[in-house]
Amino acid sequence: MEPALWAAKTGLDAQQTQMTVTANNLANVNTTGFKGSRAVFDDLLYQNQSQVGADTSQTTMSPTGLNVGTGVRVVSTEKTYTQGSINNTGNNLDIAIQGLGFFQVLQPNGTIGYTRDGSFQLNAQGQLVTSNGYPVQPAITIPTGAQSVTIGADGTVTVQLAGQATPSTVGSLQLANFINPAGLQDIGGNLAVESASSGPATIGTPGLSGLGTLIQGSVEGSNVDVVEELVNMIQTQEAYEMDSRAVESTDQMLSYGTQNM
Repeated sequence: MEPALWAAKTGLDAQQTQMTVTANNLANVNTTGFKGSRAVFDDLLYQNQSQVGADTSQTTMSPTGLNVGTGVRVVSTEKTYTQGSINNTGNNLDIAIQGLGFFQVLQPNGTIGYTRDGSFQLNAQGQLVTSNGYPVQPAITIPTGAQSVTIGADGTVTVQLAGQATPSTVGSLQLANFINPAGLQDIGGNLAVESASSGPATIGTPGLSGLGTLIQGSVEGSNVDVVEELVNMIQTQEAYEMDSRAVESTDQMLSYGTQNM
């Protein structure tokens, strides 16, 4: 294949991936705790037609070489873990994380998932669960007949029971953090799992050891900047159009060369 066609083709593929990432960010602009992604690009290998520094005489050398690029590829999609907006819901079971950390969730397969989505509810046993019914870890169970639930900034969960003058502590929420949160493996459902790149989870009390604090009655919104994503969309569209023109121009050049043979 003509090298210019191949290079332009890789550009089209890369911009298509970029557009998919941007579209996914925009689609999740209202997803609780969602963190936007960005595509990361690398240039491909170069065809070395003239070595830089090659001797041009017994006493001189070439200051530059002749290297022809072969295109581009997408090497990764990186999550951006900046803080999302804190939205007040008025629901006592909703919890937002202000700062670093993830809630721990017990998945049906017995492994732990991690999420920034604090839209919690109670199941039939009074246990604190996600909207998908996955239990929050450490397990928190609200007694039947509790008149109110209070969740402190440090994760302490207390309830006011009928006939008791003082609140009772029923558990304490903890947060997990990672040395490389961008290395977590997203699995959908607002969940991510640990990977070799993220490193093992470090568990701690909210507000200590650099972990964020908890805000009851609120959830963290998506950190997607709509205006920024729209600008990315325009740039991606223009780049795709230029790569398309490169394909068209190369085809015309090849056709011209064939006609004049």
